[in-house]
Amino acid sequence: MDQDSHCTAEKELLEAVNRITSFSTRSPDDEEQTQPKAEMSCQVRKENAEKDDQQDSSASLSPNSSMTTKELQEYWRNEKSQCRQVKLLFEIPSTRIVEHHLSKYVMYKIIILQTGSFDSNKSVIERRYSDFEKLHRNLLEEFSEEMEDVTFPKKTLTGNFTEEIINERKLAFMDYLRLLYSMKYVRRSKKFIDFLIRPELQEAYGCLRGGQYTKALEILLEVIGLQERLTRRNPVSVVPTLCAIVVCHKDLENPASAFEYGEKALSRLCVHSSHRYYIPLLETMISLAYELGKDFLSLQEKLEEWKAKKDPIRVLTLKELAVREYVQ
Repeated sequence: MDQDSHCTAEKELLEAVNRITSFSTRSPDDEEQTQPKAEMSCQVRKENAEKDDQQDSSASLSPNSSMTTKELQEYWRNEKSQCRQVKLLFEIPSTRIVEHHLSKYVMYKIIILQTGSFDSNKSVIERRYSDFEKLHRNLLEEFSEEMEDVTFPKKTLTGNFTEEIINERKLAFMDYLRLLYSMKYVRRSKKFIDFLIRPELQEAYGCLRGGQYTKALEILLEVIGLQERLTRRNPVSVVPTLCAIVVCHKDLENPASAFEYGEKALSRLCVHSSHRYYIPLLETMISLAYELGKDFLSLQEKLEEWKAKKDPIRVLTLKELAVREYVQ
């Protein structure tokens, strides 16, 4: 990228940050108050799911008695951070036209920031019209009543690449994402979260399977922050991504960094010892702790404790598990 292009990109990002930080910091829950119809219509339909969430939450508040002091501290830090409502804002500062073989389409740059203060961990992704269209269809299937008043920019027969149409869609998609995020059940849905992170995760795991660990690690480190903010109510869901980061660091011979991310993953599994990643992660952490001269005996005790309760079975390695993610 030449110097002018780099400066232009930096200017776009700075302008987007300024617009977002000056944008209303209404919380999603405040915005939900303006949509009683949507909330009431989904109340009965989602009641059982809400009860399940409450049960999962109360279950996760029982720390394992075998946890070390350090693990307990990390556990409660995670629990406290989940209680804080994360409010995200969406900005689309620019677009670019892509011409590839016989196809031509517009890519929309989406910047996602946390409100309330300057977010140094801003996320930048790109999506095209067909990605938004697929998201809208998927959400209509699951949230038909809530989505009935949500408008979606329609395709036109001609002029799709004119500056006027592109700018109109840019603003429309920005409002569209903000509206979706304001609806509690929509922003927590797998379909909405997948729209924001799945393409990047698919690319990262593809690189990992191909042995491109540096590229995979770069993408994973960019997406993990957004994934954590989107899934605060379900911290265990980021464990596969954290473990993939561990695998990349380990294969790149960065044991200290691998151990750091392994601790983060293990803290999320301390009350989920039946999780498929628990034992492979524990075995990897024992190996890393030994290599780094750290205490591995407590980890070894946990492993032996688990083995004593289970029938002997072959457990996949952490890397074998990681390369199986996002195959389709």
